[in-house]
Formats: sequence, structure tokens, C-alpha cells
Amino acid sequence: MSGINTMRNLVLRFDMRSAPDCPDSQGDRYRAALEMAAWADAQPIDVVGLSEHHHTDDGFLCAPLTLAGMMLARTSRVRVSVSALLVPLHDPLRLAEDIAVLDLASGGRFSATCGLGYREVEYARFNVDWQSRGGVFDAKLAVMVNALSGVEFEYNGGMTRLSPAPASPVQALLLVGGSSKAAARRAARFGLLFSPAIDDPELEDAYRHACEEAGFTWGMMIYPREPATTFISEDPEQSWRDIGAYLLHDATAYGAWRHPDRRAYAESFASTQEELIKEGKYRIVTPDQAVEIIARTGSLHLAPLCGGVPIDEGWKSLRLFEERVKPFL
Repeated sequence: MSGINTMRNLVLRFDMRSAPDCPDSQGDRYRAALEMAAWADAQPIDVVGLSEHHHTDDGFLCAPLTLAGMMLARTSRVRVSVSALLVPLHDPLRLAEDIAVLDLASGGRFSATCGLGYREVEYARFNVDWQSRGGVFDAKLAVMVNALSGVEFEYNGGMTRLSPAPASPVQALLLVGGSSKAAARRAARFGLLFSPAIDDPELEDAYRHACEEAGFTWGMMIYPREPATTFISEDPEQSWRDIGAYLLHDATAYGAWRHPDRRAYAESFASTQEELIKEGKYRIVTPDQAVEIIARTGSLHLAPLCGGVPIDEGWKSLRLFEERVKPFL
């Protein structure tokens, strides 16, 4: 594989974060997410995307592999992906075992973008050294690559081999995320595809050169390509009045984690709803506008429960996609 990924990328995304005034219980929201994933399986949705964070005040998804397994059990076609899976916080052999089972049980519909993370508090809670996080990531990723490749390797003083091994090749199961040249070089060094969080030609160059040095056939660079969090509405102005506070909560809560090592297209710098609308990283569009966006970019990121958006409002957006956007794809 080589070059830039230009395939269509329609995503249904969940991180399960909720503003304090969200009217729905967490249990109802998780069950709604499962129903929405099942809905996506019958639509031209390519990926259901999940995220991982820990030690949060607003219920951010902390067990993405568990939720991924439940979603895969409710679907038969759509891919489920975790981005990013915070590898340094976990036992890598245990991660590989879980991923292998997800791959086998789903028929090859699971993948994970492996990330370093950028919140020191998460490292502290999992008793992982923050200062040596790059080396920790490399060591644990090496274990995962070896395990998921099906080879016998040394781990914790003995030889081991993953059983059962996945049916899919490791390059289909694991990608490397990040927004730095070090992340690009890490992906090439491990022979994995690189999925940066931001469009940056310098990252592409760094990845390509590192692939050549490592003797790895240049993999696809998977660009975000305008992954604005999107809702579909017949009346966007009214919808901003109805759900804008939840979108602003999501933007400001994410922004509060700002770190100099993090660069991501989706990161918002807005502090008011008016700034959020103008910035464009959270958008509410009409069905016709959604059709145009997909035609122009090949990409649309629907996040029906974003920031605590009420379940009923999330379904309104998805139904408009099904009835007014899907027929034109």
C-alpha cells in the first residue's frame, strides 16, 4: 500500500462524555450507543469510533475494548475502531489477547490506533512513569506487535505465543497515532500504518523517510480530512439553541487538557458558543449541506451523544442522515 488514503470515511463516534446537566442516565446513554452502532450497521457508515481516557469528571469512556466488543456483537458489517488506545497504561500482552479475540469474533472488523497519551494524571493513576513514557510505549508496542504477529517471543522471563492468534495481520489490527515526527518514526519502525491527528505534510515526509530506512513498504497515511464533529438538522440555528451548550462543554472540557505535545485538528480554542460556531470544528448542518460535505471531502464525523447531547436529539440527527443524506450516497 502506498500514498494517501482517499477512501470515503463516514464515522459514527462516541466518547461518552456528558455535561453535568445531561438529562439521561449513564446506563441509558451506553445502551443508546449500542443501539446507534446497530443502526450504523444498516447505513453507509464505515467506522464506529471509540476513544479512551481515565480519571475524568464527566464520564469519558474508560473501557473502550469492552464497549467495542459489545458493539461488534450487535453488528455484522461496520468496522469498530478505538482511537486512541492508550497502550502505556496497560499490560500489552493482555491488550493483545483482547484484540485477538475481538478480531476472531468479529471476522476482522476491529482495529486500534495506539497512542502515547498526553495527560500526566492518567499515568500517575496507573503507576506508569510519565518521564519515560516514550520508552514505555515502545516496549509495550513491541510486545503487542510480536504477540499479534503470532510469533513466539520472550516476555517477563519466559517464552510465550499468543493463543488464539488473530486471523488478521498485525498491520490491519494496529496503527500508530500521534502528531509528532517521533510518532511517525515509531509507526515506520514497527512496520505499522500511521494515523496522525492533524494534516501536516512534514509528518508525511518523516513517515515516508523512516519507512525507507526501516525497509518497510510505505503504508497509507490516514489523514483526518476535516473531521469536524457534525450534527444534521432541518433548522441548524434552532439546534444550536437546543444542544449548543453540550457541544461547548465537549469543546472546553477537551481543551482543558491542552498539552504542548498535542496537536489535533479537532481541538477547539472556543470559550463561547458564538466562537464555537465561527471556528467550525463543531458544526450543525442541513441534510443538503451534509451531502455536499461528503461529496467534497469524502468524510463526515457524526457524534450523536457528544458532550451529553440528549439521546432523542442524537437520534434526530441520525434519522435525518438515513432519510435525507443516505439516498444521495
